[in-house]
Amino acid sequence: MQQIGVGGERFDDVKEIAVLRGGGLGDLMFALPAIEALAAAYPEARVTLLGSPTAPAVLDGRTDAVQAFEELPVAPGVRDSGDGAPTEQDFFDRLHGRFDLAVQVHGGGRNSNPFLLRLGARHTVGTATEDAEVLERWVRYVYYQHEVVRALEVASLAGAEPVTLDPRLRVRDDERAAIRERLAVSGRLVAIHPGATDPRRRWSPDRFAAVARARIEAGDDVVLVGDDTDVPASSAIVESVPRELRGRVHDLTASLPLRELPAVLAAADVMVGDDSGPRHLAVAVGTPTVGVFWFGNVVNAGPFDRGRHRVHLSFVTRCPVCGADVTQVGWTAERCEHDPSYVDQVEPEAVLADVEDLLRTT
Repeated sequence: MQQIGVGGERFDDVKEIAVLRGGGLGDLMFALPAIEALAAAYPEARVTLLGSPTAPAVLDGRTDAVQAFEELPVAPGVRDSGDGAPTEQDFFDRLHGRFDLAVQVHGGGRNSNPFLLRLGARHTVGTATEDAEVLERWVRYVYYQHEVVRALEVASLAGAEPVTLDPRLRVRDDERAAIRERLAVSGRLVAIHPGATDPRRRWSPDRFAAVARARIEAGDDVVLVGDDTDVPASSAIVESVPRELRGRVHDLTASLPLRELPAVLAAADVMVGDDSGPRHLAVAVGTPTVGVFWFGNVVNAGPFDRGRHRVHLSFVTRCPVCGADVTQVGWTAERCEHDPSYVDQVEPEAVLADVEDLLRTT
């Protein structure tokens, strides 16, 4: 592939690379193609990810692009909270001067660029909003851009060409087989994640329940995944299934270690979810997905192909409660206080049709 954006020449004598990408699971997935590009462009260098504890739990043993990890300290605009996180003093005392190249793919740079510069790297690349301190090479941060492409554009500033557009994580065949044996699944398995960090991106539980019931009645098994915040939705889905069929519902919500989530998603034949970290992880492990998206989020986070991944769009432009314009998004946009679902106009029948199509064609 060619470089994305204006690009740049590779830097000389780069042995240590730092990549700053905190946030959640989805944020990590968006950064992986850029990290792979950097690893390919600088094959003699060690790539260290500066991120949240989510990263090693998901990446260990599943990618060769990241060779080291450093947990971020709690710092404004970089990491909001974290028990046991290193202090900023300890973090920079250990890492200052270690890196030849530091790469910022963490937001628009208002906070992350000054943070990155404190590493004292010889070279720096990243994004910058109009009010952010700029790095040695930088590209303007514009909110509506796909996050994978944004990160690849940053990597191109360091002379790194894309090697993939989708994130890629390895899951062994024996891991998939072990999950299916553990769940006692002999036929098809549909994974469902009924949650999202932003409540406005959540399809309501009754809609997920309609999908789950239909697939169970068709003879499939369903596995539910998510964290503590998804328990009410998952419980509602289980309750909606007739008692005599509940043995085909495997509720792993809030009980599955994050380290095992890639294997569970890889064991599924199709995954259904909102615009959320587990759906993006399913893409990375090669599982076909059907996603329910607010249309603005497809610009930033939608899957690239339609042979394996389908999207269903809600075209809500104003808050259903107060009428506020919800298309003006990003860090500086005003947000009303309401949290209705923006995606409930998507009908279960449409999602089910794509689930059935993917089960036939992938």
